[in-house]
Amino acid sequence: MDLRLNPTSMSAAVRPGAASQGGMVATGFPGEFKAALQSVSQAQNQAAALQRQVQMENPKVSLEETMVAIQKAQIGFQATLHVRNRMVQAYTDIMNMQV
Repeated sequence: MDLRLNPTSMSAAVRPGAASQGGMVATGFPGEFKAALQSVSQAQNQAAALQRQVQMENPKVSLEETMVAIQKAQIGFQATLHVRNRMVQAYTDIMNMQV
């Protein structure tokens, strides 16, 4: 799970109609934020799947691996929540500015 913004994708995103990897059109910050949300969602789904396997006593899945996956998903979710809170605060600040 990589929540860092990639400068090369950002430079392609500012040009209208620029294509990024995979043939999808980059949309700047919203596209990067959506990709980060999908990454966090994928990490949470993977952690939940590992947790189910541990509960079903699958010998191929270790408890340590499961705990690390759960912690990664939790940290990713908290980081995403902080970004969302800062975006809401920035929007509120802009809306309260006097013109």
